[in-house]
Amino acid sequence: MARPVLAIVGRPNVGKSTIFNRIVGDRLAIVEDKPGVTRDRLYGVGEWLNTSFSVIDTGGIEIDGEDAILKSVRIQAELAIEEADVIIFMVDAKAGVTPSDEEVAQLLFRSKKPIVLAVNKVDNLARQDDIYEFYSLGFGDPVGISGSHGIGIGDLLEVVCNLFPDKKDDEYGEEVIKFALIGRPNVGKSSMTNAILGEERVIVSEVAGTTRDAIDTPFERDDQKFVIIDTAGMRKRGKVYENTEKYSVMRAMKAIERADVVLVVIDGQEGIIDQDKHIAGYAHEAGKAIVIVVNKWDVVDKDDKTMQHFTQTIRDHFLFLSYAPIVFVSAKTTQRLHKLLPVVIQVAENHALRVQTHLLNDVVSDAVAYNPPPTDKGKRLRINYVTQVAVKPPVFVLFVNEPELMHFSYERYLDNKIRAAFGFEGTPIRILSRRKSSDKE
Repeated sequence: MARPVLAIVGRPNVGKSTIFNRIVGDRLAIVEDKPGVTRDRLYGVGEWLNTSFSVIDTGGIEIDGEDAILKSVRIQAELAIEEADVIIFMVDAKAGVTPSDEEVAQLLFRSKKPIVLAVNKVDNLARQDDIYEFYSLGFGDPVGISGSHGIGIGDLLEVVCNLFPDKKDDEYGEEVIKFALIGRPNVGKSSMTNAILGEERVIVSEVAGTTRDAIDTPFERDDQKFVIIDTAGMRKRGKVYENTEKYSVMRAMKAIERADVVLVVIDGQEGIIDQDKHIAGYAHEAGKAIVIVVNKWDVVDKDDKTMQHFTQTIRDHFLFLSYAPIVFVSAKTTQRLHKLLPVVIQVAENHALRVQTHLLNDVVSDAVAYNPPPTDKGKRLRINYVTQVAVKPPVFVLFVNEPELMHFSYERYLDNKIRAAFGFEGTPIRILSRRKSSDKE
């Protein structure tokens, strides 16, 4: 199920990014230490009282061109209004109500979305009275907080979580493979959807950003049920939205959350740009099965080594996706398109694969015997036991004597050995080290 989305909106210098970091906490650091992931701080994951949610920091959106502050906050608010289930409207206790605050308030009123008014920089009791001025904005009781001191964050999140929509059960059964097509605008996602389905179900245009909404399309092929989640493109037209390229990443996140398999679509003619890595990085960190799809292969000038060279280029740029298969297709001519769904099925099966505990322990024991962990200050890592605790993605817990002795390079070695033994092509796997308790595990 997709997480609910929280957006933080407000004029510059009210402390949006500080609150974002407070809510997301050290989760920003809990990413794999692998080269090649291009990151920004636009999107994160927060959790409060067992409720997990995505967080948008609109302060991370950069607007190109000549730009007034009011224009910038308007655009940020509009982006958040489209994406969010709940919006935190941030204001500054020290500055009081400003014209920019009133401008954003008018936009938020029209959105009909749940709004929580957070008055930042209430750093002490003396400032508590400063929040009353903000009742004039018309959003009910303001919540006084201090991002720099961490005051009131729990109260704020309690209000936010109570406003999230009720969780819905997955409307599709476990046997249905849900896959999302993600990628920057105009790489051919909608054309590929139509080509897979064999009919014109999605509006296709040469103009980037013409897909209006996320579109779910169930279909069946050879007794296997699928749902294609076609990533929505930009709803707003105009140069400023087209220049806000991070917007397409925001729109891809909901599709990624709901999918079992993510098809990262790359334009074979234009090649790879940083935004491709942004989008693929989110899918990887979300733990989804991934297939890299190179589209428009029909218009690429080729010789007998072109595909080999392009494959190597992808591997060089996407080092963190070394497990992902690559498929070259043309949505326009349907060239090689028949190879795509069998790969989707295979990586979906690997994503849900559960390995028997005794087989897993045999593989890890052999790996350790062949290449023992190095010593660290006279201590050596000892792996007592390993078990798989989750699927989608597969998660393995190693019970060890000292978790801090697990070096990332040795963890990568074990990752490679597990993959060599059991496959797992197309899916990330997670390896966690836990201290073995005195009780028998």
